[in-house]
Amino acid sequence: MNFRPRRRDDPEINLIPFIDVLLVVLIFLMLSTTYSKFTELQLTLPVADVEQQRDRPREIIVAIAADGRYAINKNGVEDRSVAGLAQALTAASTAGKDSVVIISADATAPHQSVVSVMEAARRAGLTQITFATQNSARAGR
Repeated sequence: MNFRPRRRDDPEINLIPFIDVLLVVLIFLMLSTTYSKFTELQLTLPVADVEQQRDRPREIIVAIAADGRYAINKNGVEDRSVAGLAQALTAASTAGKDSVVIISADATAPHQSVVSVMEAARRAGLTQITFATQNSARAGR
């Protein structure tokens, strides 16, 4: 009889199949997960109506040249102060407070000129201000 104690081998855990299975599960989860963004605010977006956009009498077009000169509805403005611009905007607003001020400034016009028109519109009580741009295809010409 052999009474010698047997040599015990420590059990060995092979981690490679375990890592393979986890990698497959991870790839499956990454491919099957849908990423959806939930908005925190419920918004009702405005609807554009083509007929309303053609309402030209409400528009006041303010053009600003590269050297800082102003023109309101194609009429030059001599007084370049904010008060003078406010008077000219008030005179040009045929629809009253509902008029829309469209600022069409040259790309190299001074920033202060645009800010002055915005301040003049505020003083005249005109709260609807927008900026005119041109398409990048037309700008290259």
